[in-house]
Amino acid sequence: MRRMPNPRLTGLGGGLFSCAVMFMVGCLDSLLFDGAPLMYGLLFVPVGALTALWVRTADLVTAPISVPIAFAFGALPITDSGGLGGRITALITVLALNAGWLYGGTLVAGVIASVRKVLHIRRRYR
Repeated sequence: MRRMPNPRLTGLGGGLFSCAVMFMVGCLDSLLFDGAPLMYGLLFVPVGALTALWVRTADLVTAPISVPIAFAFGALPITDSGGLGGRITALITVLALNAGWLYGGTLVAGVIASVRKVLHIRRRYR
């Protein structure tokens, strides 16, 4: 049986990974689903989980921090307003209306990172 990929990203690498993937998700959501927040939110949760799973043990604290930043960065393509002020207002609106997805994905990343840290401490203690 073939093993699943198990990369070990640094804190910066995890942040860049989640930002890049969420930006691609936002672009695809904008093209295919006309910026549907449900699809964007549904795809955000697994990205948060993968980021928390793939970050190095020494950088586990960065996963729950970089995931919400990636959510905001990836939401740029699904905001459909003209000008800088309109885009900022639309981004704030998207973040406010999708706070459940934002909190949910961040919670998933935080729980996975916390469990990994506890397991690492227990392993090191033994």
